[in-house]
Parts: sequence; structure tokens; C-alpha cells
Amino acid sequence: MKSKRFLLSTGLTVTVIGLGSARDVRSADRPDASPDNVSQRPDEPAKPVTSGFRVPSTVSTALGNVILLAIDDHLLPLKKDLCHYLSKPNVRTEPVLAPSRDDPKAPDHLAAHFYGTVLRDQGRFRMWYYPVSLGATPTDLQQGPICYAESDDGIRWTKPNLGQVEFKGSMDNNAIKLPDKGTQCAAVIKDESDPDPRRRYKMVYTAAHEKGIWWAFRTATSSDGVHWTARADFPIPSFLEMGCFYRHGDLYVVHGQGAGYSEGGHPHGRRGYASVSPDFNRWDHGFVEAFALPEPAEEGVRGGVGPYDQVHLGVGAASLGSVAVGLYGLWHNPPADQRNEKGWYGAGLISCDLGLLISNDGMHFREPVQGHVFIPSTGSPAPPLDGKRWPTILCQANGILNVGDETRIYHGRWRNGPDLFCSDYYGEVAVATLTRDRWGALGLGPGKSEGFVWSAPITLPDAGCRIFLNADHAQQMRVEVSDARFNLLREYSSSRNGIVRAKGGLDCAVVWPAGDLSALGGKTVRFKIHLRKETISNPRLYAVYLR
Repeated sequence: MKSKRFLLSTGLTVTVIGLGSARDVRSADRPDASPDNVSQRPDEPAKPVTSGFRVPSTVSTALGNVILLAIDDHLLPLKKDLCHYLSKPNVRTEPVLAPSRDDPKAPDHLAAHFYGTVLRDQGRFRMWYYPVSLGATPTDLQQGPICYAESDDGIRWTKPNLGQVEFKGSMDNNAIKLPDKGTQCAAVIKDESDPDPRRRYKMVYTAAHEKGIWWAFRTATSSDGVHWTARADFPIPSFLEMGCFYRHGDLYVVHGQGAGYSEGGHPHGRRGYASVSPDFNRWDHGFVEAFALPEPAEEGVRGGVGPYDQVHLGVGAASLGSVAVGLYGLWHNPPADQRNEKGWYGAGLISCDLGLLISNDGMHFREPVQGHVFIPSTGSPAPPLDGKRWPTILCQANGILNVGDETRIYHGRWRNGPDLFCSDYYGEVAVATLTRDRWGALGLGPGKSEGFVWSAPITLPDAGCRIFLNADHAQQMRVEVSDARFNLLREYSSSRNGIVRAKGGLDCAVVWPAGDLSALGGKTVRFKIHLRKETISNPRLYAVYLR
């Protein structure tokens, strides 16, 4: 098959050939739930508000359960004498998926990039990822076709022989058949709410558009996640180098790195854009700027190669119902006088960290702590080359999911060596972990012995709710309830407030002298959570679960 060269947003020219990746989080506040990405169909009539929770700044009319993350300043907006203590993920040194370096005919001979998805599906872990191999000449790279892997534990993966794509003269590979000559990101969800079993699995992937657009996204559906039917056309023939795809409330949301103009009509650098659809068919509603870093005041240096920090691949997030939490690529461009004059301007120079983001509507994201590096590239480095450690570009996608008491963050490690157009090109899939939902905590400020945080007003279901805390030293916390205007309710405040008997843990029940909160069913209330220091122990609140 004839190969074709395409220009990436990085300025890298590659060759792609081939034949014609959200997540699957079992939400911490839904231990009895089926795999995520399951929600009400957009064409179904809305249920009464009191059949579930209603929270502000989300796209859902009603939610079965609600999670209030400590890092969410919209649902936990008002606080006194508290501050954030962000967590530090534990990064696994060894990759969970490496390229097939011993097989020159493999699509992922050089790189197994995590512009893709890890999904937990009926006890199995499933991965869709983006491969790179050598092209027809020593200075060409081939991108795609999308590849597939499976695992029992999410750590040790196998690459099944699918027999779908002839690649370098062989059908013995794990490539997925799609109609595009060049493919990149593969973001996949399992949508149990779709009544058509042929559309149970939904994929949004990027492909090289026939009109010469670098990367535009295309959709596909499948009954099993292995055999796919792609949409006949591109929903939007515009550049969007993808970061993730998920369902948040009543909308399907695609995130990626887009191109556009900054203030005054000057080209901006890399930044995050999002596109939405109510039914997975119509996407022509324009783009929203999901997340951006500041542009320099000097207009002449703005743009993708500008010497300032930018947002790579947009947002890679997971929806938890009332909130979406994710990462962005913190891309560090080199100073103008250090750029490479030949080849890619950033070869051997550019690194990319991962920053933490949060959103309530699934479209507009913000940093809980501005400028905080959540996973530094030096903390999750790609392997050295000839004994030398080159910069690592970390890549986020559909890689956040909860597994038991652990939150996993799958991400890519791309080695940015001195020459990208050779056999030294390399990428692998890695994983970092947190204790479940512990992205960061609210704790007392230095020298403070007591503080509190108020929730946003939340309308409860008809039956009321139960409250659980994900906390350290939870017995040093108590919960009061007020109406929406901060008037404390006598039956649920002061000496009749909710208390926690557990010392700490991921699901510490709040108990009430009144017995339960059923009398508050259908009412709109706020929760006031108090933290108190006793002796030398410092309480830490990570999440509040309303069930």
C-alpha cells in the first residue's frame, strides 16, 4: 500500500499507512454500579428532579449519587482556615505496555503510544492504543493502525492476534481495521444505555483527513470493541488532536488540542478545545475552549512554536457524574534561540509534564491549584537512549479509572530523543496510582485548630440520602445541614449534627441523632463539614459521597 506523509501539530512530518480510547471507572460513590459510561439516553424523557440529586454547574438534571471532591471549589466553594494538600501519585517505573521491538513487522515496533483508552469491562482490562513503526525508508515513520491489548490485572498485557489488517505483508498482528490510511488517538467508552447492541462500544479517533488536515476526529461503533464500523464521513473536518472522549450527563464530549486565534486575532499556542454531541451523531455545534494557559503579551511570539508553556492534547479526563477530573499536558517549548534548525524544532529539547484539572460541566476545566505539576516528566521518565536520559513527553488520554481501593492513571511516555526520524523513536504506556479518589485533600492551615467548608446547594432525592467521607482522622470531623441560604437546620446541627465514628478510611459513614436524612427528601440543602485538630493528628478530607 502506498504511504503518505502528514504534518503533525508538533511540526513533525511522518508517514502513515494502514487499511481501510473515559474510561471505565467504577465510581467510588457507586460501589454497586455497572461499568461507567452508562447514563440516561439523551432522547429519553427526563425524570423528575427529586428522583435523584440535583447539583449546580453540571449537565445532568438528576444524578443517582454525588461525589464532592475536596479539590472541587464549585461544589465545595466556601471554606475557612482550610487549604488544599494535593496528593503525589505513585508512578510505576516499568511500563505496563511496551512496543514490540523484537518484531519489525509489528505496527508498534517503535512505539506504543497512549493516545488511547484503558477500560475495565466484565472483569477484563482492555486497551486501545496508537502505534508507530518504521516506514519505507530509514527516515520515515508510520503511524497507525490503532492497536488493541488485553489484561487480567491491568498491569500485564497481551496483544492478541486479530487478523484484521495486513501490515508489512502479514495479518498476524493486533491492529484494528478502520477505513483510514492514518490513525492516531482511539478513545473508547462502553455505553450500556444504548438499546442498539451494535452501538454498545463507541470510539472517537483521529485520522488524517483527505483534504490535508493534520488530524480530524471520526467516530465508530462496535458490538464487541474489536470489530468496528466507522462513520462514513468526518463529523467536523477540522484539526483536533485528541485527548479524550467520555459521556458527562446528557452529552458526549470530545477533548483535544485545537488551533485558533488569541485576543486580537493572533494565532495562539497549543490549548484545549472540546466538541459535544447530544446523540453521538451531531457534532456541528462549534468548539469550546476547554483549558488554556496564558498567552505572552508580545503578539509576535505567539503560536505553536512560541517560546512559552502550552497545553498539549487538551484535557484527558473521566466523568464521575457530578464532576469530571483529569489531566492536561504541560508542554515546555524551548527558547527561540535554542530551537533545532533542521528537522523538528523541538527534538531533544521539549518535555511535557501532566497538570491536574477539574470541571463540573465536563467542558470548561480549571486547575485546583494554578501551576501545580501533578506528574512531572522527570518522575515518570521514558527509558534512556545509549545511556543518556532525554526529555520525556507525557501524554494523557482515556486513562483514569478506579480499581477497588485504587485510582489508576494510565499515561504515555514519549522519549524525545535527538532525532525523531529513525529507529531510536520510542513510546510506552505507564501507570500511576492514588488511593481511591484521593487527588487532594482539604486540611487545616498551619497553626489552625478548627475550620470548615460549605457545600453548594444540593437538591436531595425523595428518600433523602446517606453521607460518607473519604478522610484521614475522620472522627475529628462533624457535619451540619442548612437550607440553601445557610440557615442551619435544628434537627441536623449543633448537638444534633452528624458525627463519624471511624478513625479514617475511604467510606466513613456519617451518623445522625435523628436517625437519617429521610425528612429532607426533595429539599435543597447545604452541608457544612467541620475539621478539628486533636493532639498532633491533622484531619484530611478527600471526598464526600452522597448516596
